[in-house]
Amino acid sequence: MTDTTTTTNSLNKFEKLKAEKDGLTVKGEIEKFANLGWEAMDETDRDHRLKWMGVFFRPVTPGKFMMRLRMPNGILTSNQILVLAEVLQRYGDDGSADITTRQNLQLRGIRIEDLPDIFNRFNAVGLTTVQSGMDNVRNITGDPVAGLDADELYDTRDLVQQIQDMLTNKGEGNAEFTNLPRKFNIAIAGGRDNSVHAEINDLAFVPAFKEGFGFNVLVGGFFSAKRCEAAIPLNAWVTPEEVVALCRAIIEVYRDHGLRANRQKARLMWLIDEWGIVKFRTEVEKRLGKSLLPAAAKDEIDWEKRDHIGIYKQKQPGLNYVGLHIPVGRLYAEDMLAIARLAEVYGSGEIRFTVEQNIIIPNIPHSRLETFLTEPLLERFSVHPGLLARSLVSCTGAQFCNFALIETKNRALATVKALEAELILTRPVRIHWTGCPNSCGQPQVADIGLMGTKVRKNGKTLEGVDIYMGGKVGKDAHLGTCVTKSVPCEDLQPVLQELLIAHFGAKLRQEALVSS
Repeated sequence: MTDTTTTTNSLNKFEKLKAEKDGLTVKGEIEKFANLGWEAMDETDRDHRLKWMGVFFRPVTPGKFMMRLRMPNGILTSNQILVLAEVLQRYGDDGSADITTRQNLQLRGIRIEDLPDIFNRFNAVGLTTVQSGMDNVRNITGDPVAGLDADELYDTRDLVQQIQDMLTNKGEGNAEFTNLPRKFNIAIAGGRDNSVHAEINDLAFVPAFKEGFGFNVLVGGFFSAKRCEAAIPLNAWVTPEEVVALCRAIIEVYRDHGLRANRQKARLMWLIDEWGIVKFRTEVEKRLGKSLLPAAAKDEIDWEKRDHIGIYKQKQPGLNYVGLHIPVGRLYAEDMLAIARLAEVYGSGEIRFTVEQNIIIPNIPHSRLETFLTEPLLERFSVHPGLLARSLVSCTGAQFCNFALIETKNRALATVKALEAELILTRPVRIHWTGCPNSCGQPQVADIGLMGTKVRKNGKTLEGVDIYMGGKVGKDAHLGTCVTKSVPCEDLQPVLQELLIAHFGAKLRQEALVSS
């Protein structure tokens, strides 16, 4: 099927397990697994193939699984949030949800014996987890204020849904796309501020005018432990009507020709490196059955990045959307119940998620806004967070992830709280934490990125970070680079304080008080 797959003996272990049994087949075995229990399951099914159904065995919490949803464009209804909250309620202190940097949710504490009931509950409200892990196309991101923003160029919601429906057979599972060489990320930008971070996706569409409105196409962006690259232009412009077909063509070319021998060299950019962008584009055109127009001379990403926290008028007269800051994206069942109630009482029952791990409640009338802002929940999920807290992003960290080398979320919150107590800032500074070189927390796009590592100090091994700087989002987006290695976490706070003062205009509170 692929250029590089020869004999079964030459395949890596993941290609072998996929050749033995497609991951999607476990969809029909959920009842069996629930009856067996996690300890009696076939280990390959438990540790790997269940990921095709969005269920992840976590060695650091054996018996308590993580479950990842598919949420196209990061949008849920209050009914869907209520179902998710009810699922988590049964797990008590073990149950929680994390908002991801792909506008998605990951549930924690899930027990294998509950999967049949959970999937039945999900089906009843139109939720799916299918093909959300391993070598599949991950959650497709779109503009978080699609359909709300008076300045948007294109409402991305329907296109994102169409792509998901094509790839997953409307959430039922699609074996055409369950055996990619590695994971694959797609994003569609609908506004001028690149709210989806197009440059870090395998395939991204950014607004551009040529023969009317359409998109310039970027390919090959990715983060991995071995390599991080920004996406490059395909030199192609497509109309919205051509987007789904182009997605299919590009993914089929990647599926059939992507490198599979070495997992570390299996993302799309490695194939583009091997072929060159011209050959890759030609192969995509063959699969598409027509030539692609050259890219528009310029795209429309010309705004600084917005974070959507706060109160904003919608293009619909008399309505507002309100962005709430969710500290490091962590939610519990009672939080989700409260958020669903707010969306129902004040809005239209819709909740949206951002790539910064926050939420938006749209469609709040002017007449209800003042009362909405008095809700007790907003004391924790603020519309006016601190200038460091509002831009803080963190991966799961060692609490739940066996890849993480350090604890991230709680440490990130404590560090920012301490820095905000010490410093006066004049603008937000984006600090991203990631627990390991897999870069789920995306330190390369941050003003200050912190990547977990192990360090030696006084003869002891401690948790530490490598520090990245220079990441830029919005217009002229580019990746940051590592500037300092192996800083022990216990020594990090003064280092960050110095960086904020030297590079971001922060001032010590005591000095500012004296000078005033």
